[in-house]
Amino acid sequence: MTTQNKRYRRPRWHISQFKVEEVEGKVRFHDLFLPIALMRAIQEVGYEYASPIQAMTLPYSLAGYDLIGKAQTGTGKTAAFLITVITDLLEHRLEEQYSGEPRALILAPTRELALQIAEDATALTKFSRLKVVSAVGGMDLEKQQKQLAEQRCDILVATPGRLIDLMNRKSVFLDQIELLVIDEADRMLDMGFIPDIKTIVRAAPRNENRQTLMFSATFSPDILNLVDRWTNDPVRVEVEPKIKTSDDVEQHVYLVSADEKYQVLKRIVSEEEADRVMVFANRRDIVRDLAEKLKADGINCQVLSGEVPQNKRVRTLDGFKEGKFSVLVATDVAGRGIHIDGVSHVVNYTLPEDAEDYVHRIGRTGRAGKKGVSISFACEDDSFQIPAIEEYIKAKINVEQVPAAWVSDEAFIDAIAQRKLDAEEAEATAAVEAESAGEVAETVTTEDNSAEQNNAAADEVVGEISSIEIAETEEGPEIEVEVTVVEDEIEGDAVEAEQAELALESAEAANNAEESSSKNA
Repeated sequence: MTTQNKRYRRPRWHISQFKVEEVEGKVRFHDLFLPIALMRAIQEVGYEYASPIQAMTLPYSLAGYDLIGKAQTGTGKTAAFLITVITDLLEHRLEEQYSGEPRALILAPTRELALQIAEDATALTKFSRLKVVSAVGGMDLEKQQKQLAEQRCDILVATPGRLIDLMNRKSVFLDQIELLVIDEADRMLDMGFIPDIKTIVRAAPRNENRQTLMFSATFSPDILNLVDRWTNDPVRVEVEPKIKTSDDVEQHVYLVSADEKYQVLKRIVSEEEADRVMVFANRRDIVRDLAEKLKADGINCQVLSGEVPQNKRVRTLDGFKEGKFSVLVATDVAGRGIHIDGVSHVVNYTLPEDAEDYVHRIGRTGRAGKKGVSISFACEDDSFQIPAIEEYIKAKINVEQVPAAWVSDEAFIDAIAQRKLDAEEAEATAAVEAESAGEVAETVTTEDNSAEQNNAAADEVVGEISSIEIAETEEGPEIEVEVTVVEDEIEGDAVEAEQAELALESAEAANNAEESSSKNA
């Protein structure tokens, strides 16, 4: 076989390429003996150590136990159940599988959360042949039907309403479900989805013939009642953070009147530090009005609420992630389960009615190790909600006065002028320091050059005497000295003076020698 025809295979990935040091008190994903294709994807997404909810749930869920987990958004529970689902499907392959028959079903209360879970699942199945399909309302139904009909579906991520629609159209069959995941069960309950989920669960295999994982932020009596009905002897895991808000989020609550709110908001989003801002309000009409006012004032913003069509909501989120506009005004539909890196500020234009939503809102900033700022407005209409928020986050909230520059036009102009003046002074100071440093360097260089020149002059040889002739004349002896110059290019008065001085010294020496000779004679 010639070299030209020889085909080289890309070397296979090996677990040795994924090095994570053992740390006491932390669980590495290496320690869980996961499939090699999943480990490669885990390395690519940047996971190294399991979060507390992952470390507590995975040993049981990977062993096949039903499980209920109590955990907040942002604790890593999505990866916890996805790793369980993917591992089970990779280790128990089917010889034959039909279209429209998913092996794992993940239910989420909102479209955004379902799409986020599907995105995460796609990343973790990148190096396997598992297929992930999302089915959510507000998007092209026929396209979803076609996707389910034309390809295998291993993991189906869906919202309850759209899934029942597809079931009624005979596009999805749940009789082959091996794993059922119900995420944010408390939210499902609040949004009235429980009747739909009951219909879905009845279409799936019985409890003892499937593995069920449920996650909720709270374990209310209603949730525990559903757990008893939908799971089989589950393991119960609770992860309750002592501090529910991140240390990376700088929190401010300002006492502001209803009339001042918009003026203050406009100033906040106009700050240089406000690189990417999410503004939350409780109602759709408030969100609409805010966006219209901000646009009228020349601020590039978009709206995200339940009344926005789903395809437009997806485009809006993508545009915000890509930095096409700087301000996103949203209801709590964007407060949960949406991961957007680089959000510098979160503004609660109205305080949420549920203290838990406060945590979800401000959790959109201060992500991935970066610092963030949360600003909440407390006016006469909603300031009474502060005690409930304090109790929930287990921390005292200090209500502050609004900075004068955000309320008064004159103060705002003065603040901008002062900021400009400070910048100019800092620039001038830097220029003076740079110039001073340059002068010092030039002085040192000049002194060094002078020293070198002096040393060179001291060491330089001008010439040497090649011969001396003495002739007797009537007026006395006449002396002629011949000097050979070493460097032809030496010029100037200093050289000539030095040559003359040498000649004179030589002549005097010869004259003295002649007189001494005459006396002796």
